[in-house]
This record gives sequence, structure tokens and C-alpha cells, in this order.
Amino acid sequence: MNGILLTQHDGFILGPIAKLLGLIMEGIFWVIDLIGIPNIGLAIILFTIVVNILMMPLTIKQQKFSKLSAIIQPEVQAIQAKYKNRKDQESQMAMSQEVQKVYAKYGVSQTGGCLYLLIQMPILFALYRVIYAIPAYVSKVGDTFRVLANAIISHDGGKGVEVLKSMTDGKIAQTISMYGKGLDATTTKGVENGVIDVLNRLSSTDMATVAEKFNLSELQHNGEVILGDGGLLETYNNFLGLNIVNSPQQIMMEAFAKGAILVGIGALLIPILSVITQWINTKLMPQHNTNNDNGMGSSMKTMNLVMPLISAWFSFSWAAGMGIYWVAGNIVRCIQQVIVNKHMDKISLEELIEQNKEKSAKKLAKLEANQERMNAYANMKTRNIQNRANTTTNVSEAEKEEAMKKATEYYNSGNVKPGSMMAKANMVRQYNEKNNKDNN
Repeated sequence: MNGILLTQHDGFILGPIAKLLGLIMEGIFWVIDLIGIPNIGLAIILFTIVVNILMMPLTIKQQKFSKLSAIIQPEVQAIQAKYKNRKDQESQMAMSQEVQKVYAKYGVSQTGGCLYLLIQMPILFALYRVIYAIPAYVSKVGDTFRVLANAIISHDGGKGVEVLKSMTDGKIAQTISMYGKGLDATTTKGVENGVIDVLNRLSSTDMATVAEKFNLSELQHNGEVILGDGGLLETYNNFLGLNIVNSPQQIMMEAFAKGAILVGIGALLIPILSVITQWINTKLMPQHNTNNDNGMGSSMKTMNLVMPLISAWFSFSWAAGMGIYWVAGNIVRCIQQVIVNKHMDKISLEELIEQNKEKSAKKLAKLEANQERMNAYANMKTRNIQNRANTTTNVSEAEKEEAMKKATEYYNSGNVKPGSMMAKANMVRQYNEKNNKDNN
């Protein structure tokens, strides 16, 4: 990924997924703009709903795996108990094979649960990328920001970028240091994207400061004013009276200072709803029997307590748009989980096993075939080792006799020094031969 966060993510895995999700977001915004509601907050909610519906098959597969785990785990734990005190390699291999057969018997993979999560994780990360950089994926919003960026770049004879970088009002300098790497790009496109990236992360207060500094209050796009009350950006970012580029914390402080109590309460609802919906989510998820020695049960309970608190903190301190995404995602998943749970309740374990019968037969056949190949390979290796051992033994004996013959000839030649190792060895040989003759 390059240093310009605004540009579409170009990572090997997340890049293509983010672009695909970006097309969905673009289509949603085009539709709501067509009916006269070009609102980013609404687009985020609809976008979250659509993506979660598309991920529904993965969720169902994961739940099926979880249901089968209820009968798989006791069998696996029994096998582990059987080999508990046997740490040799053969026992460990035998235990692994027996565990594999248990999973194969039910037509599932040992990594099934993790696999479904691994598939979903890149989608969720890419989803975040799209929401985090709306102007990069929604062309109408991006074009509006581009007009602002070009006005800033051309300010004061092309010195606008340097002026922007020198601004310290509010959090502008901090935002530039975090998100404005593109400001140092050599290409015009890079600088433009860098400026848009900074503008996209500014709060409404800091945006007003930038607008005043660069005389942007009257700037228009397609005949409509961009900034100020009733401007394009306010239309895009105003959701139920909340400017979603500001954090709920900032909205509350400004609202209560102005006496706008309802706006402050609306902002406070975002972190509150994030806690409630996250907690409900954890309760709706299937609860596994994790009372084992590795402390999994305790870890899961801790996670279920910590996640709602983390959700509250992010929703309170980040831009309200991210909080809306978080809450919308939780609500959609809650509804989705209720539907999936009802669907799974109608399916008995026997029916689920019957559905996996064909998979089970294939997996068992494949496992047995692999086992036969491994046994055949092991037998072949054993025979090869034995053959090599026999060959080595025969050669060694022949070499010993030849070496003894040469040593005797060398000793008899008279070249051996008295007291040397060769002389002593030959004395031992002669003594042994003399004893053998006497005994015979």
C-alpha cells in the first residue's frame, strides 16, 4: 500500500476485495442520490446490510460447523485423554490420525471453524477501508473534494500546499502528519490525493478554518456551494442532525455548549448503542462447551466483556460515521444471528450428519488412502534401511579381513618399530591365534 490513504487500497489481498466493495458502495450512493438522499450515513447503513447479506452463506456454514462441534469435541477429548501421558512420536502420530478420523467421520475439516473466519476477516477489513476513505470509492463525493483540493493547491500562485502544511489550527497539523503523506508527492495527482485525504479527515471546525484561510466559502461544484450551511458536504455528512465527520465526543461538547441538548443526546446514543448491540451479539452467538484445561472458557468470557467496552471507546472517540457503521453492523448481525439460530434449530444433528454423509465417505476414503501410502512408504524405507545395513555389514567384514592381511604382511616385513601400536596389535593377534590352537 502506498502512503496516500485516500487512494484505493492496492494490497494484494485487501485491494481487490476493497475495490469490489467500493463498487457496491458506489452503486448504493448512486441509487440514494437518484431518489434525492445523497447521504453518506445512510449509504454506510445500506452498505453494511448488503455486505452482511452477501456473507450469510459463510455464517450458516460456520454455524453448522459449530453445531457438529458439540458432538465432535467430546470424542476428540476422549482421544486426547487416551494419549495424555504418551509423548513419544508414534503415540502422537496415532493420536493425530484418530482425531483426523473423527472429523472425517462427520464430513468436516479440523480447520473448518477457523477457515470461515479467515474468509470473513479480509472482507471486514476491506469494508473498513472503503468506509474510511469514502471519497476514494464514491466518485460524486470524491469529485466534490477534488474541487476543494485543486483550489487549495493553486492558492497564492501554487503555494497552497505549503500554507496547508504550516497550519496549526485545531488538529490540522496532527491530521496532516498522520494522513497527509501525499502532500510530499512529486506528481500532481499525488498532491491532489494527499490534500483530499487531509480534508476527508478534518472535523467540521477545522474544515471551517481551512475554508476561511483559503477563501473556499463560495466555491461551487456543479452549481452548488460545497461548504457552509446547506452545502454539498453538509448534505453528504449530516445524518439525523449529526455531522458524521466529527466524533460523538466533539459533537456532545459543541452541542451542550450551544444548548443543543437533543443533538448531544443523539451523539451519546452512538457509543451507548454500540455497547448494547455488541453485548446482544455475544449472547446470540452459539456458546460452546469450553470447560477444558487450556482456559478457553475463561478467555471467551473475558472477550465477551471486553469487546463491548472497546466498541464503546471507538464509537465515542472516532468519527461518528465509523460509530454508525459499528452500530449498524452489530444490529444487522443480531438480526442475522436470530434468523440463523432459528434455521439451525430446525436442523437436528442426525439430519446434519446425514447431509454430510457423502463428504464423510470421501474424507474417510481419502484419509485411508493417505494412510496406506504412508504405510507403504514407511515399509519401503524400512526395507531400504535394512538392505543398506546388510550391505554395510558385508563390506565391513571384507574390509576388515583385507586390512588384517595387509597389516600382517607389513608386520612380517620387519618395518614395524618395536613398541609401536602396530607391533602391540600384532602381538595380541598372535597370542589369540596361539590360544585358539591350544584349545583345539
